[in-house]
Amino acid sequence: MKILLGLFLLISANCFSQLKSYIIGVKGDTLNRVDMKGQKQGPWVSHYDELRGEPGFEEEGYYVNDKKEGIWRKYSLMGDLIAMENYHWGNKDGKNVYFTNTSQLLREESWKAVNPDNPYDTVDIYDLNDPTKVIDRQVVKLEGHTLKHGTWTFYDPSTGRVEKTEKWWLDKPGSGGAGEDEMTPLDVSDNTSKAKSDSTRKTTKPQAVLDYEKKKSKKKIKVREGQTSF
Repeated sequence: MKILLGLFLLISANCFSQLKSYIIGVKGDTLNRVDMKGQKQGPWVSHYDELRGEPGFEEEGYYVNDKKEGIWRKYSLMGDLIAMENYHWGNKDGKNVYFTNTSQLLREESWKAVNPDNPYDTVDIYDLNDPTKVIDRQVVKLEGHTLKHGTWTFYDPSTGRVEKTEKWWLDKPGSGGAGEDEMTPLDVSDNTSKAKSDSTRKTTKPQAVLDYEKKKSKKKIKVREGQTSF
């Protein structure tokens, strides 16, 4: 038993020696880790005081190489849950939900994170006469780090009724023929994709595709063929 305890302490000491700083949580967890490169790693808890009229809050989540990853929860200073946000590559990704300080649902947002190492996506081009038929695919470069993508829903917090909805497709108003609930990140590092065919898709081409085709018609551009991975 003493041997096992000594081995555990040795491993723990070795792990901590690889950290520049950290704190011990109330449950004995190692939180707010900063590695020797100065990057945040692992579970993290942050506190922000009220500033210039903006209410303070606390948040908890996970860091990978100094970037937020996965689900982050935000609380008021009174301890009430006010937001649940999803992150990928340090940017908002997926469905994020926000509440009032009294826990009433306020709004739901949908985002797409862009892979910073490869900011491209392959979009489907549909037959104008048959919106379910994909006739071509084009590679487009995505501008920004995170894009509004999908359905945004705003609620009346007092009644829970939907006040309005907004539809976005790669940061542009409208569904653009893309699935509204496709909340996976845009990662095309392996250059693969799944063809989407949905009878609810609109026949109008998304603006991103129109801009791309206009540019391509003026100058021949070599693009990579492939599909996005999910």
